Amino acid sequence: MSGVEESDDMMYCASCGIAGVDDIKLKLAFIFVMSGVEESDDMMRCASCGIVAGVDDIKLMKCTACKLVRYCGVKCQKDHRPQHKQACKKRAAELRDEILFKQPESTHRGDCPICCLPLSIDPDKSTLMSCCCKLICDGCDCANVRREVREKLDRKCPFCRHPVPKSEEEFKRNILRRIKANDPVAIRQMGGYCNQEGDYDGAIEYFKKAAGLGDLGAHYELSVMYREGKGVEKDDKKAVHHLEQAAIGGVPFARHNLGIIENRDGRMDRATKHFIIAAKLGYDNSMKTVKEGFKGGLVSKEDFAAALRGHQAAIDATKSPQRDEAELARKL
Repeated sequence: MSGVEESDDMMYCASCGIAGVDDIKLKLAFIFVMSGVEESDDMMRCASCGIVAGVDDIKLMKCTACKLVRYCGVKCQKDHRPQHKQACKKRAAELRDEILFKQPESTHRGDCPICCLPLSIDPDKSTLMSCCCKLICDGCDCANVRREVREKLDRKCPFCRHPVPKSEEEFKRNILRRIKANDPVAIRQMGGYCNQEGDYDGAIEYFKKAAGLGDLGAHYELSVMYREGKGVEKDDKKAVHHLEQAAIGGVPFARHNLGIIENRDGRMDRATKHFIIAAKLGYDNSMKTVKEGFKGGLVSKEDFAAALRGHQAAIDATKSPQRDEAELARKL
């Protein structure tokens, strides 16, 4: 009717050259090519009923566990579950391992907010300021004290300049103020107080809230509570889950503990990976374990050398002349 003759070229997508008779598939293929996303035919249709994405404005949802297939609705997902379950669990485990065994860029302690150097994993080499809940390295804290003594000033936080608490009660009052501001570090700190006093229910409540706000130390504390059954029923699965969350975020002793668990269960390859990752974060116990594994032929020469270099680099990154002076002064 239009007087236009359809050529062979008009039967192909102008962008990617894909041939097809279904306009919807051509449109979807064009979108995927333009966005740089590779999509298979299976990903363009519901894995259960086979309906194609875009028909009657149907939007397909990915399986949240494995990301391998899509469904047009909850009913189709449930109907397809028996067929998909095994492949889903396998792929979900692979995706989890990709995240779990990725080397963190730094430990959970982060950097000193003043000198911006990585904090040591040794808790004795930094101080928690209750006024702002910042961890200050001993180097910066010592330099601040020296300045205050020299200029005859009152003691103040080197970060926020709030007066330093003169008693344990004042320290806790500051923590309570930070809790009202929803500070996860302060919430975890209060959980620690409850735990020390035997109030395990209170400790669990604080640790869960802090973990929900992203505090990695709280995840580690929860793993201990679930392992020992304090305030909760013993649950090894939940204990391992919180250990993994902490390890992913860079808590080296959580990573080391995962290695011990994997070693106990006979999964030496996974255990070795955990120990190497923790060693590269500067954790001495893991470095010793990797060394013993190398001597026993369980760790390759290349992996041992890489762990040794990473371990030394992590330790060197936390050093500075100012911190060395503070450590010397502490020993006097």
